[in-house]
Amino acid sequence: MLYLRSIVLNVVWYTTLAMGCVVNSIVGVFSHKATIKVWNYFFIPSLVWSLRHIGGIEVEIRGKEYLKQEGVIYAGKHESALETYILTNYIKKAAFILKKELTYIPIFGWAQYFYGMIPVDRSGGAAAMKNMLRHAKDRIDSGRPVIIFPEGTRKQPGQETSYKPGVAMLYQQLNLPVVPIATNTGLFWKKNSFLRYSGKVIFEFLEPLPVGMDKKQFMNELQNRIEEKCNQLNEETIKNYPYTKFQMYK
Repeated sequence: MLYLRSIVLNVVWYTTLAMGCVVNSIVGVFSHKATIKVWNYFFIPSLVWSLRHIGGIEVEIRGKEYLKQEGVIYAGKHESALETYILTNYIKKAAFILKKELTYIPIFGWAQYFYGMIPVDRSGGAAAMKNMLRHAKDRIDSGRPVIIFPEGTRKQPGQETSYKPGVAMLYQQLNLPVVPIATNTGLFWKKNSFLRYSGKVIFEFLEPLPVGMDKKQFMNELQNRIEEKCNQLNEETIKNYPYTKFQMYK
């Protein structure tokens, strides 16, 4: 049943994504704002529906009191593809910071551009950081929140690495609070695996880090909060769904 459900969910999920990218690549030629509405009010709800009714994956949002739709930076753990799509069902108009290579993919990359995602060249040094900052400021000024994954790429559940300094630069230069996001998505939708385990995916928004912290204090506090909460969510998930323990990083 796991394999059959995973195959069906993957087919539906990626077919929906492909359709969304094609539609938004066309719509975006005429209106960038329209791509946000088309994606957020049609394709994303379709993905959430398929998760629940095909994959048996329920989405729970915790810490809703910390959700803001503008004037904020979100920094979260990145364990699967779910973060990059499901979060926009709750953070409307969010602009993600993503690796530049993704924008080179035909149709998919065009859709990211029209939606207003922020590409960054991870090997571009200071110039790339300045470019990222410029685009992030533009999104913030237009009333859109920015989402960044401080580790720079997907990590296995339980795997912890040093956070990249880009998030600190955004925090200090944009002078905005940062809301940490913890999750357990990797226990159900693991990196480089086609298997999709049923259960409750949790996104927990944590208390914002206020403006004014120095860089070292900010980075330590951000990483400690996210990693501590992720560990708690993993423990809770494994207790409720024992089969997910095999998805932990080894």
